[in-house]
Amino acid sequence: MMMRNFLSLAFFCLFFWSSAMAQQAKPFVFDRSDYIVQDSILIKTPDGAQVSALVVRKKGVTEPLPTILSFTVYTRQTDLKKAKEAADKGYVGVVAYTRGKKNSPDIPVPYEHDGADANAVIDWISKQAWSNKKVGMYGGSYNGFAQWAATKKLHPALKTIVPSAAASPGLDVPMTNNVVMTFPFSWTYYVTNNKLLDNEDYNNKQWNDLDNRWYQSGKAYPTLDSLMGRPKNTIFRRWLAHPSYDSYWQAMIPYKTDFAKINIPILTTTGYFDGGQIGALYYYREHLKYNPKAEHYVIIGPYGHFGSQGTPDTVYNGYKIDQAALIPIHDIIYEWFAYVLKGGPKPSVLKDKINYQLMGSNEWRHAPSLKKAGNDSLVLYLSSKHTDSIYKLDAKKPMKEAFVKQVVDFKDRTDTHSYFWQRNINYDTLYHNGVMYESDPLPQAVDLAQNFTGQIKVAINKKDMDYSVVLFERTVEGKYFYLSYFMGRASYATNVSKRTLLTPGKKETIPFSNTYMSAKRLSKGSRIVVLVNINKSGSEQINYGTGRDVNTETIKDAGKPLEIKWFNDSYVVLPILR
Repeated sequence: MMMRNFLSLAFFCLFFWSSAMAQQAKPFVFDRSDYIVQDSILIKTPDGAQVSALVVRKKGVTEPLPTILSFTVYTRQTDLKKAKEAADKGYVGVVAYTRGKKNSPDIPVPYEHDGADANAVIDWISKQAWSNKKVGMYGGSYNGFAQWAATKKLHPALKTIVPSAAASPGLDVPMTNNVVMTFPFSWTYYVTNNKLLDNEDYNNKQWNDLDNRWYQSGKAYPTLDSLMGRPKNTIFRRWLAHPSYDSYWQAMIPYKTDFAKINIPILTTTGYFDGGQIGALYYYREHLKYNPKAEHYVIIGPYGHFGSQGTPDTVYNGYKIDQAALIPIHDIIYEWFAYVLKGGPKPSVLKDKINYQLMGSNEWRHAPSLKKAGNDSLVLYLSSKHTDSIYKLDAKKPMKEAFVKQVVDFKDRTDTHSYFWQRNINYDTLYHNGVMYESDPLPQAVDLAQNFTGQIKVAINKKDMDYSVVLFERTVEGKYFYLSYFMGRASYATNVSKRTLLTPGKKETIPFSNTYMSAKRLSKGSRIVVLVNINKSGSEQINYGTGRDVNTETIKDAGKPLEIKWFNDSYVVLPILR
């Protein structure tokens, strides 16, 4: 499993290396004779900082136009192309950057100022003679976060946002369900080392073995910087100082009743295999929770992080997606802008608020809400019945209490325990050291349509644990299809803002719900497979279970091995559409 993590990080680095090399080899050049290009604008913010921006307009246009804005921490040569595209489509194209990037003299700090700074840019746009005071924003990942950050104090000129794969700081990055992941550590250097992007450092091979070096060292998690021979990473350490979803994170994006005031049309795009899906759907759920009448649409399909932002992959990590799923998301985004900003028709794919592609059916399905994507559910219990080393997922609630015992020795660094499966979709065999549960064959085909949830009933000999629940379909052919997973910290199970430790030896109920949505036709004869495990790898923090701040724990705190009793009244709930 550790090797899978290394390969995924290597792939991530390779993607940006290839992208960076392509940009350096072929810088974007276009004939500016038909355009007005301003690429060195500095916009002052209310607190005295300066934000760098570029503007592209078509020459000869005299009437004010709506503006398409992208706000980002990623400073790339292709940004000019993005702004030109907006101009070619009848808008003014603007790209603005996190303070400290490009021409800004300030120090770059991801996430903390983007909401206020994006609003300063929108305010500046609204006061230009070429602006009709209508602004639409789009972009993916960090750019998706920046759009939501801008809505925390909604500027009247911001008329719509189209966040794709939107990051949600404190909820899906740098931590998911309160467990900090290692990959954002190198990212902080990538985006803050200079005014552009530090591709040379980010693609250095030294990052490839950092996970394992830290894992084998047994040191406290904040020592990642010293293991790299670098000064203290103030950004990453500031993140680590906020292990709960507290006011530090809450200030960055809309929180609770902030969503009630967001009354502009919104289109969200994401994917079943998009690492940003948790953030994307968090925004959607909270928006509809506090503003039930919001005009908020979602497009979701079998896409990864990048495919969900513009052009879906025909084959994603070995899975050939249905032909129906190959929709031009980037074009649909501009159809949405025409609908909101110019009074055009609504994109035809938006038949209802939730628009999802059902894998294996070659069909799109539509529902008025996420909850109504399914109309029934399968409840399966983690039974203690077993054949060899595979335990049964039982549709019947157990009559007598029993459990499956798992032991994890945090001092033993010859193996790893991990939740990390989603870099492949299809598997011939599931190599694992967790506990595997498998259902009886499905008597008929059913359509999985939503995110799975459940309750884990456990007793452990420590005060806390980081654990995972991974969901697969085992096909009639004996192949395993990855569907979804949950990974989180038990002590935050009921409240991500408040830690409640477990009582050693006591049976505890640990609900989980913040999983990844998946929608697939599960074939007749297939089986549902669930893997439960404990986190023990270099890809994220290691929770030794002392109850102290996990960032201060080291291998010296490992003590006795962690003993887990997975009780047979634990269950998973699979929402289905019959």
